[in-house]
Amino acid sequence: MANTSVSSGNVFIDAKDLFFEVFEKEVVRDEEVDNWFLINAPWTVFTTVALYLIFVMKVGPDFMKDRTPYKLKSIMLVYNLTQVFYNAFLLYWFFFTPGALSYLYNHSCHPLSRQEEPFLSLELNKGSWFYFFSKVIDLLDTVFFILRKKNSQVSLLHVYHHANMVITTWIQLRFYKGQEGLLAGLLNVFIHVIMYSYYFLAALGPHMQKYLWWKKYLTLMQITQFLMILTWYVGLFSFQCDFPKTYIIYLSFNVCLFLYLFTMFYFKAYDKDEKAKVKTG
Repeated sequence: MANTSVSSGNVFIDAKDLFFEVFEKEVVRDEEVDNWFLINAPWTVFTTVALYLIFVMKVGPDFMKDRTPYKLKSIMLVYNLTQVFYNAFLLYWFFFTPGALSYLYNHSCHPLSRQEEPFLSLELNKGSWFYFFSKVIDLLDTVFFILRKKNSQVSLLHVYHHANMVITTWIQLRFYKGQEGLLAGLLNVFIHVIMYSYYFLAALGPHMQKYLWWKKYLTLMQITQFLMILTWYVGLFSFQCDFPKTYIIYLSFNVCLFLYLFTMFYFKAYDKDEKAKVKTG
């Protein structure tokens, strides 16, 4: 039994050492990018996520416990409309960056080095920073839920998704700076344009509910998004593409977890409604 424990421990240590050995080889340094706002200091990002978790899991609910929910209609309208335009801007940034679309089509499997495409690499990294910052802004979603006492919306899926995306996008830009996550980001931004458009319409008031019958299709779009991203990552491995293995393994794990959580949410939220309609029908 002791030998088995020692052997298992050695395998874990060897795997960890191998991971960090590969990681060190895959890290990309760029003095300009590494010194961008929020990218240069890890403590700012992790402190932001920590404060977010403390607020949504403890401080916020305790603060609102005996208070009347805040009416934030005007703020919500401005916030959701801003999110629509911000995410649309991210799509614009990619499609109107010279060479970006052809690069994604021609070099997804075997990307060019930063030395070969210095301008495009920097421009796409700028787009990645705006995308990362959008995930920081997204944390306000949960803050608004808490202040409006919509605690049922603050699920494990919701909190984990928001906190994880901030850290994941920061890791990508701080350590890898490649375009391996570009397709996933574009799909995500496109869905966010639609999602925040829905939230904007919903925030207008109850009279809009009859026009929002397509809510469940947002979740289906997100599930489809994860399936497409996972297929993309499997393709990177299958065709032996040049990409940071450590980051794609990390992303693949996250996508599988998101896929599971979103699928469970869909069945919990909508499958029961469909069964109820069948019974009453």
